[in-house]
Amino acid sequence: MITHMQKGNGKQFSHQLLNSALKEHIVNDKTKNSTLRLLKDALDAEIDWENKSLSSNGKSELNKAILDGKLPKFDRYKDNFNGLGITVHDTCATHITIKSLYIDKERYHAKVYYEVQDHFGLDDDDISKVKFKYFRFFGIWFILQHYSLFAFKPFMTNMDATVDIYGERNESKK
Repeated sequence: MITHMQKGNGKQFSHQLLNSALKEHIVNDKTKNSTLRLLKDALDAEIDWENKSLSSNGKSELNKAILDGKLPKFDRYKDNFNGLGITVHDTCATHITIKSLYIDKERYHAKVYYEVQDHFGLDDDDISKVKFKYFRFFGIWFILQHYSLFAFKPFMTNMDATVDIYGERNESKK
């Protein structure tokens, strides 16, 4: 990513390793406000098994699940050491789409697509935060990006992942 910042002239960046890290983060987030968990709970509650479709309330409950959830960000403690805390850390845009929902008599299968975007760069707000202000690395990065003789361009980092959700009839009652 540093090389891309030096030579990319602000062009967008994506990489399969970041996509894999995003998917792993989504799937392994076992917190109560995980968007994936909340989507599964909403699907469990809102599937109309007789009509093999979402209930009339289903779409709004899925939207609520996303709005109530914690979107995937690389701000966990371990991300301070695995490289994701610097390369991505916070994210600036997330779009979650249910690409497909298949319902049969006893089971359902949903494909959920996450598109996540972050900017790789430091602005005045970033550099004034305690977390970044006192570390020389971030000061150097800020100067490389903002001093006109260097002017390395910040860029957007794009990540995506498709995650499967499976459920069974009466599962929410178990």
